[in-house]
Amino acid sequence: MTLALQLTGYALFTGLFYGLLLFLPAGTFDYWQAWVFIAMFVTASVVQSGYLAVTAPDALRRRTRPGPFAETRPLQRLIHTGIVLTSVSAAVIAALDHRFGWSTVPTTVVVIGDLLVVAGLAVALLTIAQNNYAAATITVESGQPVVSTGLYAVLRHPMYAAALIVTAGTPVALGSYWGLVVRIPAVAVFVARIADEEKALREDLPGYREYTDKVSYRLVPGVW
Repeated sequence: MTLALQLTGYALFTGLFYGLLLFLPAGTFDYWQAWVFIAMFVTASVVQSGYLAVTAPDALRRRTRPGPFAETRPLQRLIHTGIVLTSVSAAVIAALDHRFGWSTVPTTVVVIGDLLVVAGLAVALLTIAQNNYAAATITVESGQPVVSTGLYAVLRHPMYAAALIVTAGTPVALGSYWGLVVRIPAVAVFVARIADEEKALREDLPGYREYTDKVSYRLVPGVW
């Protein structure tokens, strides 16, 4: 299968997934925030996947094995499930918010949410470009190095920082403040995932302990 066909299939699947997730609970297709979000997210995701397919196919392979059942650590399966549930719940709540008018989000704020999502996806792509071993699951491969330059010189987990940016932007991009409230537990889930991941990296990745002595912050510069 050619790269163009693969990316087309991915775009169709992603668009259909978010379409069902948002328009069904919204009860209408008259939901411009959802249309803009889907178009933006699908476009950014396809660009990201296409870029990695050409420049770093191994990195793309590591990123296309997501999901709780792909995790090898039992705790990570539970944590990964929590990430999926909080993400789906936030989208559904945002759609219900649109349907029943629980909150009113100005267009300017919606646009800011869209920009946050794009920024988060851009940071994620930059992270993968700087560390091809940034997989979707917690694994340590033979010969894997400790990356301590670029974004990793500032944060230990720039990929999760990127995910946090997307997490914050998505609900308001969908025109909902209540969806943002639902996202709050996701922060605790990310913290738990990072704590367990660092335990695995200290045990299995040579040089990681020394790296943590040099880079203090895990997720947010100056905070944690």
